[in-house]
Amino acid sequence: MSTRIAVLSPISWRTPPRAYGPWELVVSLLTEELVRMGLDVTLFASGDSQTSGKLIAVCPRPYSEDPQAEPKVMECLHISEVFERAADFDLIHSHFDFLPLTYSGLVETPVLATIHGFSSPSIIPVYKKYNGRVHYVAISEADKSPELDYIATIHHGIDTAQFAFLESAGEYLLFFGRIHPEKGTHEAIRVAQRVGKKLVIAGIIQDQKYFDAQVQPYIDGKTVEYLGAVGVAQRSEVLGRALALLHLISFDEPFGLSLLESMACGTPVIAFDRGSMPEIIRHGETGYLVADIDGAVEAVDNVQSIDRSACRKHVELRFSHTRMAADYARVYQEILL
Repeated sequence: MSTRIAVLSPISWRTPPRAYGPWELVVSLLTEELVRMGLDVTLFASGDSQTSGKLIAVCPRPYSEDPQAEPKVMECLHISEVFERAADFDLIHSHFDFLPLTYSGLVETPVLATIHGFSSPSIIPVYKKYNGRVHYVAISEADKSPELDYIATIHHGIDTAQFAFLESAGEYLLFFGRIHPEKGTHEAIRVAQRVGKKLVIAGIIQDQKYFDAQVQPYIDGKTVEYLGAVGVAQRSEVLGRALALLHLISFDEPFGLSLLESMACGTPVIAFDRGSMPEIIRHGETGYLVADIDGAVEAVDNVQSIDRSACRKHVELRFSHTRMAADYARVYQEILL
């Protein structure tokens, strides 16, 4: 009999997301590949989610797309559903942050939790309480807590077939991600101004006050253009036609899917050297790791020396969704032996 895996996805967005939703995207890519590998996978996600496995949903729509929804109520109903069915599965694989850990001591089914970053140090005590009972996977070496034990580090992967490679570099610089102070939208504007190049901004507005004060005043459609959230159908063109992706973060980012997507299209990444960035970017080969705005400006001047085909090959070799799924399948086997 095939191994029965319950995969618990977040329900902020659909799995897979229509536009934004990095955790839901990872869950979808993993789930689909596990099914293709022959595992018996049940996805717990919002009711409008799409999967070739079995789908169980108690919440019809993701709460970020439903203004009438009460997120905490939906989360409690959603998480409790998988644990009340725990005996039906050989393993529960959670991608839902820390709350599901509090159910793990009530079931005999082993639980694996992928930690998609720590939103705050204040949540670590929950992970510490269930350390040893729940198996933890880190998404980068940079995001590991010294207070926890990990069964593996598994970098995210993407389906490169969904991203067209463009051999010729474009002219504009690109910011691609949620618009929030820690993601460096304003810093990208400053770099674009200093090098005299157009900046294209794509992503959801996560901090409206920041957008209104630090981003909106510069949007004129010519030197700075805002596209809003970009769906899957548009991503290859928006990413691939850029000269470089600017990722000037002000926090230690656990991972960055947009970096993989950019490099898959052939577009190198210029990023502040923080968090997981050195695990994703090969300095001088697929982009540049820089310390400050001056370094980013210098990197833009040098970025055309990057071989765009090397960016694509880097993602194909190290960051494919098939590699990610194979890594998880090995961890499942290790837990269940």
